Amino acid sequence: MRHFIIAATVLLWLAPVDTAQNTPTPRTADGKPNLAGVWVGSGAAGLVPDAKGNVTFLQRARPCHPGQECKPGINFERDSGVRQRLDSNLPLYKPEFWEKVQDLDVNGNFKDPEIKCYPAGLPRIGAPSKIVQTLTELIFLYQNHNTFRVIPIDGRDHDPIRSQDLTYYGDSIGTWEGDTLVIDSVGFTDESWLAWPGYLHTNNMRVVETLRRDGNTLTWQATIHDPAVLMQPWQMTPVRRTLNANPKALLVEDLPCEDRDAGHIATRERG
Repeated sequence: MRHFIIAATVLLWLAPVDTAQNTPTPRTADGKPNLAGVWVGSGAAGLVPDAKGNVTFLQRARPCHPGQECKPGINFERDSGVRQRLDSNLPLYKPEFWEKVQDLDVNGNFKDPEIKCYPAGLPRIGAPSKIVQTLTELIFLYQNHNTFRVIPIDGRDHDPIRSQDLTYYGDSIGTWEGDTLVIDSVGFTDESWLAWPGYLHTNNMRVVETLRRDGNTLTWQATIHDPAVLMQPWQMTPVRRTLNANPKALLVEDLPCEDRDAGHIATRERG
């Protein structure tokens, strides 16, 4: 297993502080919710192997188009792989694209762009690990590949040049709808995936993220608009994170990704 896969799962949080559910939401000088801080993930459900170390997972293993047979996955990917398949909220692709999605999924060890050290891209990178907020912009920090995004919230439109570029995180602008921050992003390369099971997209994809802080809980959600391949917009399952109120909380620098194992992989099993 390569360094970047290991490092991407490690976050150092110094002494997280428990906070009450009824903690009031702090606000900035202009009255908007203050999203700044280090945000700790809630973790994933555990799976217990049997005496032989095998895992049985009786749920749809890979997505399939309505009308096709979806079989449960038994003794398939473990650890990261199984956890990422626990969510039954799947994007609904047009029939002609399901074979391609299945191929990318089955051959993920060879075709997943992250295996080749490419950026995760949006929305695959998920919720930010840390947010820095000013009155005119937000800075999202991600431990994964030491990634950052700068999102203006000063009322500007998409940049006419950057919004036409083909990048992994697109051109993003943020607006407030009440206490919810809405981030609209366009201008993507089609080399990234929406998520781990081979979910492809085109370079005409549009991603709309929402972030809302309630007390010391941050809720992040993304909706993908890509009518060229999706039958309908895909609203991803919300991700909730808790504030680490320790002022010394920090993110560990992610180790460099080294694409040195791809030529030696002998199994399709990921995880």
